[in-house]
Amino acid sequence: MSRRKTERLLNLVVCLLATRRYLTAEQIRRAVPGYPDGDEAFKRMFERDKEELRELGVPLEVGSDASGGGGEEIGYRIPPQAYELPEIRLSPDEAAVLGLAARVWQQASMADAASGALLKLRAAGVETDVPTAVGVEPRVDTGDPAFAPLWEAVRDGRPVTFEYQGVGRTHGARRHLEPWGVVSRRGRWYVVGHDRDRGEPRVFRLSRITGAVRPDGPAGSVVVPADADVRAIAFDRDDPAAEPRPATVRLRAG
Repeated sequence: MSRRKTERLLNLVVCLLATRRYLTAEQIRRAVPGYPDGDEAFKRMFERDKEELRELGVPLEVGSDASGGGGEEIGYRIPPQAYELPEIRLSPDEAAVLGLAARVWQQASMADAASGALLKLRAAGVETDVPTAVGVEPRVDTGDPAFAPLWEAVRDGRPVTFEYQGVGRTHGARRHLEPWGVVSRRGRWYVVGHDRDRGEPRVFRLSRITGAVRPDGPAGSVVVPADADVRAIAFDRDDPAAEPRPATVRLRAG
């Protein structure tokens, strides 16, 4: 998304949040900078912006307000009570867990998201740095290029396609997957989902994916079964039951 479009959408959200009455398209056109002068060009851009806000989850309300200056003409607004989050109240233990979780990620895209989330919590008065809460510094990282697009596909519920070179194969084969989750075990990453080519749940190791992971359908079209246990699908079927072994753990006082 371009900077100009981002600023226009942000200004549109601020404008529609600040009003108590419905604003007509013409009123929005005059109040929000960035819209073109031509009627047809404005109409097309405004329609795209409305659709974009809805896809982002912004509760855009449509109605009319005869006493609000727009007469019976259709207008728009964003009810603050439907858009704003309630006050965040976290116990010290909950805040500590969030801080620990944010420090786990070293992968670039996830690290930015985690840092941004902690910044917002601190701005709301939630203290996430509790020095006595944890004594370990876990780290999760991946060098697999397929990780970011697959994680985003799981988040967006979007089917994907990629070339996959299975064990013992000399060439990759095109696969079409409805991803359900991305999981890690013993330093290796796997994606689990419904394989459209096989018609059943399958597991793919990210390091065996060759080339780019590409979208293969619209966002929101993947439905994860309610009883799907991604980790169980990925790991439980092939591993034999482990024999119990004794372990000695030394813990330093404090």
